[in-house]
Amino acid sequence: QVQLVESGGGLVEAGGSLSLSCAASGRAASTYVMGWFRQAPGKEREFVGYIDWRGGMTYYADSVKGRFTISRDNAKNTVYLQMNSLKPEDTAEYYCAATLRPIDVASGYQYWGQGTQVTVSS
Repeated sequence: QVQLVESGGGLVEAGGSLSLSCAASGRAASTYVMGWFRQAPGKEREFVGYIDWRGGMTYYADSVKGRFTISRDNAKNTVYLQMNSLKPEDTAEYYCAATLRPIDVASGYQYWGQGTQVTVSS
C-alpha cells in the first residue's frame, strides 16, 4: 500500500506560478512511477505528466509541456509539480498517483492522493 498526500494548491493569477507537492508513504514508495493528473468540473481526469522512480525520465502532456516540470526527492519520498505560465484553463483539482510502470492513463495507476485545488484567475 502507498499513501499519497498532495499540498500546495491555491489561487494564482494568469501568468503566475505555483508548486505542488505529493508526499508518499508506505511500502517501497520511492520505487513507484509518480504521475500527476487534473480534473476540471464536468470534465474527465486528464493526464499531466509522470516521472520514473529514478527521476531521470519525465513525460508530459502537450498541454503543459514547456510550462510544467515534475521532479522528485526520493530521500524525502516527495514528488513536485512546478507550474509556470499558468493559464485559466489550468484550473482543476490536481492529483498525484503511483504506478509500477510508466503510463499516461488514469486507469493505469493504483494509488491516488485526495487532490488539491488549483485556480487560475484571468
